[in-house]
Amino acid sequence: MKYEKLLKKAQTGNEEAFLKLIEVEKEKLYRMAFIYVRNETDALDIVQETIYKAYRGIVSVKESAYFSTWLTRILINSALDFIQKTSKIVPIEKDTLERIEAVTSTSREDALDLQEAIGQLEEKYKTVILLRFYQDLTVPQIANVLDYPEGTVKTNLHRAINQLRMTYKEVCSNE
Repeated sequence: MKYEKLLKKAQTGNEEAFLKLIEVEKEKLYRMAFIYVRNETDALDIVQETIYKAYRGIVSVKESAYFSTWLTRILINSALDFIQKTSKIVPIEKDTLERIEAVTSTSREDALDLQEAIGQLEEKYKTVILLRFYQDLTVPQIANVLDYPEGTVKTNLHRAINQLRMTYKEVCSNE
């Protein structure tokens, strides 16, 4: 398969092959990082850090099927490290607020509400939600990425969904 050949080339130091592998994943990486930090610049920094770490450690990937999972794990660890280092509340920038206010589509507003609700979850719940619904990973795959038992992943996923439901009900009742 083409993906396997790219990985093998990247592992031998071929930068072009590595960039092609990253090109496939970059949008997912950015979206996931943005949900963690809710700031464009910080999300880009996290993605950049992830790509750097991936470039340095690509030789450790055993199978091409696990490349995306491996890269996601690096991103999650980088995002959590960033949050721990900065441990600050990220203010909403003026231009971001204006863009949010300019959006009139209900589905866009719902997506922003959901994104905000996910952002308010505890890290362990946020991570399983992102992996399950943004990366489309199965419970066993999530357990592998996070190195958790499947039961823990299921519990965290269930609790996260319940918290999101409660948040959504509160938003609906306030409107």
